[in-house]
Amino acid sequence: MSSTQPSAFASFSLNGKDLTKSAISAIRVALGVSGVVALIIGIIITVWTKEAALVLTALIGVYFIVAGLAYLGIGLFAKGLSGGARALDIILGVLLVISSIIVFTNLTDSAVILGIFLGVFIGVLWIVEGVVALVQSGDSGSRGWAIFFGIVSLIAGIVVLFSPLWGTVVLFIFAGISLIVLGVLQIVRAFTFGKGVATV
Repeated sequence: MSSTQPSAFASFSLNGKDLTKSAISAIRVALGVSGVVALIIGIIITVWTKEAALVLTALIGVYFIVAGLAYLGIGLFAKGLSGGARALDIILGVLLVISSIIVFTNLTDSAVILGIFLGVFIGVLWIVEGVVALVQSGDSGSRGWAIFFGIVSLIAGIVVLFSPLWGTVVLFIFAGISLIVLGVLQIVRAFTFGKGVATV
């Protein structure tokens, strides 16, 4: 792969050779800030999983109320909408506001329900992905890997489906650990980016 081709990970393909000193400094700050944010969020998710789940649920509740009020506003005050469109906007707005009230009435139960819903969704998704991989394994160049992936995906999907809350907690912790690793890498990159480069 030539050096002129773009990488999927833009921050790792950046080269300081053609950049000014101020551009290098700006990139270092951006990498450092994003790394610190990822590290902090990763630690919070990993160490305080329950609290992080409650915060996530609360954020969803906030989204519900903001979106609900927006739809209510559109349904009540927007000009040029048909009666049916207005009614649908108002109904959706009311449902979203009611959902936000339910979320904030009992945040813990709402977090558990959200976790179960996500677990079931991910379990079904992995089962479907596993079936697709097994069905298409005959056409695959590496049939063994396709079959292996399909079986692992099926097993993981079934496990998560029958224990959705546990599976969601494990995925949540895995996401936290991934963010910690990503954060550390970004911070290291912030300190090393552009070192030893003669800038214009």
